[in-house]
Amino acid sequence: MDDPQTLALLRELVLRLLPAGSPFSPDAALRYARRLLSSRLLSPSSLPADETSLSDSIKRQLALSGRTSAALAFSDLLHKLSLLSGPGSLRHRPALILLLKSLSDHPPSPVLPSLPLPPSNKKTPAPSTAGSGGGVLILAKDPDNIREIALREYSDLAMEDAEIDEQTLVRDVLYAAQGIDGRFVRFDPRSDGYDLPETMRVTRSQRTMVRRLCELGWLFKKVRGFVSESMGQLATAEVGTVGQAFCSALQDELSDYYKLLAVLESQALNPIPAAGSVSGNSRNYLSLRRLAVWLAEPIVRMRLMAVLVDGCKDLRGGAMAGAIHGHAQHGDPLVQEFMGRLLRRVCSPLFEMVQSWVLEGELEDMFSEFFILSQPVKAESLWREGYHIQTSMLPSFISQTLAQRILRTGKSINFLRVCCEDNGWADAAAEAAAHVGTTTRRGGLGYGETDALEALVVEAAKRIDRHLMDVIHKRYRFKDHCLAIKRYLLLGQGDFVQYLMDIVGPELSEPANTISSFQLAGLLETAIRASNAQYDDRDILDRLKVKMMEHGDGDRGWDVFSLEYDAMVPLDTLFTASVMKKYLRIFNYLWKLKRVEHALIRVWKTMKPNCIASCIFAKEGMGVKVQFVSVLRRCQVLWNEMNHFVTNFQYYIMFEVLEVSWARFSEEMDAAKDMDGLLAAHEKYLSSIMEKSLLGERSQGIIRTLFALFDLILRFRSHAERWFERIYELQIRGRGKSRSKAKDEFSKTGSWLEGGRKAMMQLAGEFIQKMGEDLDKIANEYTSSLATFISQLPMQQHVDLKFLLFRLDFTEYYSQLYPNK
Repeated sequence: MDDPQTLALLRELVLRLLPAGSPFSPDAALRYARRLLSSRLLSPSSLPADETSLSDSIKRQLALSGRTSAALAFSDLLHKLSLLSGPGSLRHRPALILLLKSLSDHPPSPVLPSLPLPPSNKKTPAPSTAGSGGGVLILAKDPDNIREIALREYSDLAMEDAEIDEQTLVRDVLYAAQGIDGRFVRFDPRSDGYDLPETMRVTRSQRTMVRRLCELGWLFKKVRGFVSESMGQLATAEVGTVGQAFCSALQDELSDYYKLLAVLESQALNPIPAAGSVSGNSRNYLSLRRLAVWLAEPIVRMRLMAVLVDGCKDLRGGAMAGAIHGHAQHGDPLVQEFMGRLLRRVCSPLFEMVQSWVLEGELEDMFSEFFILSQPVKAESLWREGYHIQTSMLPSFISQTLAQRILRTGKSINFLRVCCEDNGWADAAAEAAAHVGTTTRRGGLGYGETDALEALVVEAAKRIDRHLMDVIHKRYRFKDHCLAIKRYLLLGQGDFVQYLMDIVGPELSEPANTISSFQLAGLLETAIRASNAQYDDRDILDRLKVKMMEHGDGDRGWDVFSLEYDAMVPLDTLFTASVMKKYLRIFNYLWKLKRVEHALIRVWKTMKPNCIASCIFAKEGMGVKVQFVSVLRRCQVLWNEMNHFVTNFQYYIMFEVLEVSWARFSEEMDAAKDMDGLLAAHEKYLSSIMEKSLLGERSQGIIRTLFALFDLILRFRSHAERWFERIYELQIRGRGKSRSKAKDEFSKTGSWLEGGRKAMMQLAGEFIQKMGEDLDKIANEYTSSLATFISQLPMQQHVDLKFLLFRLDFTEYYSQLYPNK
């Protein structure tokens, strides 16, 4: 620009463009033009490779700004300019075009506004040329220049009302975003947030923007306070491993947040250009609006973390993971991605616990965070009481069904290890892990892999349960022990039961406090050796023992005698104390039924016809004979009724109840796939027996009636034994007296015999009359009780009891006899 010729040409151009009467001097305009031409806008590095590239750039810029017509006009003028030739033609067209483009991109300085155009009837939308003879270049005014000047003026007016500049506000907002008080933006405890003082003069838009951005500082302070407090309690149960993972994940998110703030602080050092200045400034700077764009996504994340902090501050373990999972159900992909990343960290300890539990049976839960809770119990209670699900710690992404399967798998491993002293589960667990492609190392599964977790649990449960069932059935012979209980405690071994009742009957008739348990144990062994029970496995027979229940002063041996079966570990898990109490109750019930049957058989032996036919009362006069035969007939009728009832009731119990229930139990026992299934089948078996045998809770009324019938039958047996004992006594006395008198007074007329026989007949008549009265009383009570029992049967819930009613009243005799019942 120091070349005199160039300066002369430039001065001539300025003079031609500067209108007459302009307030600006030619020298000032020339200096402005020299500054433009000497600026970096036309530096060699900014020159394009060729004219075509530069022209394409200009046309693209005009088209993108919506000025399509201007782009077409520029293309037409550029074509005309390229056609010019001769002395007046331009030698450096690319440089000229670049100058015009730079002037358009950079508005003129406020010191020297753009030069006005000479008067013209037509405005050119783009650079144009005059005729070739004059060589005059006419520049058009940028239409956007007016808008940029207005923006600059507005900015100047706004800054006059502001006490601080925007760059200072930006720095203070960045401080607040880190929980630090700035020069003007400080934390106000009363409003619980960061804000500018009300007395500070700033524009309304700036105050609004500062308040909106300072929400990030309030959120950051909440999250950082939670993390700091939790980190200070790492060794306590209030935090736990899941809480530690949550704090670690939050800390990592805050670390990324710190990195972003560091970048923004470096940009905040660059000055903010004034409004209306060059928009193509390459330097990065931060305004409040730009800062709002930068912090839009961090605010969303920080708001999520603050919500999680509020929701999880009183939670731990699975409850915390479930609460966080609830916030992950969101439609925003940003939220989903953030929550998924957070949950993978948080749920890692839980998935490690699950994997360790189902593959190793180990429960490493120092802070009670896992949804499976253990408690110290005895070996026989390990399965039922040792472990249970803690519902409050079960995360929502694990279903109840899956949780129950997880619980059972670990319980099976511990049951095998502790109660069965078996280590075969380890091979089964390894095979399950290999089958689903999961190693036993920790951290193999994580959040979002619920299907893989379920596949692992299902496979491990299937293999370990199968091994457990093999151990229970083959090694510990569970079915054989159930059959032994059925044969001895449920009185299914007929010859053993009959022989036992015969030999212990005399002992059990004595007062309970005079009976020796050792003597009864010896009689039990005798019954075993005298029956087919002797061929059973000795291990089973050794478990069968005599048990005397608690008794009072008036109890007899029949009331307290029972048998018990000693189920050792691990079978005591199935034959628990409560289960054996049910078996004991059923035994006492069946034992009483057998005792009644045994009593009726003894009565029959006493009053059978061939014994009665030899009785002297059958050969005496018609009065005593008729009276005696009538009582005997009523006695036999009552015995037949009692025998009919007991026989049919016992058939129902032994076959339709015990045998049918055993058949179903055997099928369910073989089909059981796990310990819970086996326990359920056994419980169902016992419940079926008790319900169908009238021992259930809903049969309390009818069972009392049944026991009243049993007591009447035993009372009838007792009276019958006394009756016939008295009859035989009178018979023996009469025969003995006749023989003694015959030796001493054989020659006499026999008047004494007639007198003695008369007295004996009178005595016999009185006895037979009393016997008839007692018999009638027992018969009436029995008839009334039987009618009550039959009337109560149709009201029972179990359908099989209808078959009992059919057996007892198959001729409808009782229905006709007791129509009102």
